[in-house]
Amino acid sequence: MNKKWQLWLGPIVLGALCLFAIAGLALRFAPTNVSASAGDARTTYNARCVKCHGRDGRGKTTQGRRTRARDMTDANWQNDVTDERLFNSITNGRGKMPSFKKSLNENQIDELVNYVRRLRQ
Repeated sequence: MNKKWQLWLGPIVLGALCLFAIAGLALRFAPTNVSASAGDARTTYNARCVKCHGRDGRGKTTQGRRTRARDMTDANWQNDVTDERLFNSITNGRGKMPSFKKSLNENQIDELVNYVRRLRQ
């Protein structure tokens, strides 16, 4: 390797390392409520919805039977319900379902709506 490249190689490597470090810090301290991923929606669903709706969304849990939780896998129901209605039901509650407007932000609720859509069979 000639000396000209040796003089440039150190600063280039150092600059690249600094960029990676800055990008890592930006990801680590980025706001978590900006956008939830599908994995985050699943985590939220498992924490807030599974007790009644079940992991598969069928509502066949003990609590789900007591509260008559919706079978969210039903294709006919999925065809009839709008995203807006799902959003409003999660936000404000519906029947025996509690409101989540104080514990979930709009982005999390949007992601839950998308997650519910993926439960369709």
